[in-house]
Amino acid sequence: MKTSIATLMIFALLQSFLSAREPLEIGSPAPQLTANDDQGERIQLGEALSSGTTLVFFYPKAMTMGCTQQACSLRDAWDELQTRDVQIFGVSTDKAELQAEFRAKHSLPFTLIADPEGHVCEAFGKGKYSRQAYIFHDGVLVWRDLKAATSNQAAEVLAALDELKL
Repeated sequence: MKTSIATLMIFALLQSFLSAREPLEIGSPAPQLTANDDQGERIQLGEALSSGTTLVFFYPKAMTMGCTQQACSLRDAWDELQTRDVQIFGVSTDKAELQAEFRAKHSLPFTLIADPEGHVCEAFGKGKYSRQAYIFHDGVLVWRDLKAATSNQAAEVLAALDELKL
């Protein structure tokens, strides 16, 4: 019985990695889809990414150590990111309730997107357990990090904004 459960878990994990599409390429338009935020409100994500500069970062699981470090690094750089007019969305496959708890517990000033069905992840070509970050400018992908860091996420984003002159 334990062997069959372990086999199913391994199969599910492999399937999640294999089922992801290719990540968005630089120059790609923003995916046009809707999603729920941490308050259960619908967001037209494509519209939100269509003007200005927006960071979309993905993390595997709210309330875990690495994901908390990643989100808090962006929280700690919030003032600098706001002087550059950067809008931020954090995305995980957690439900809205857990996202809201995560946001409140760590005083995250940006919107978190609840993607339990994985539609946003799929649109970006993100595997379920990977950590990624994307910068859009006026609806076009201008930077991506397919192996995003945890505590250094903000530094990497700020360096990319400098390089892009945004």
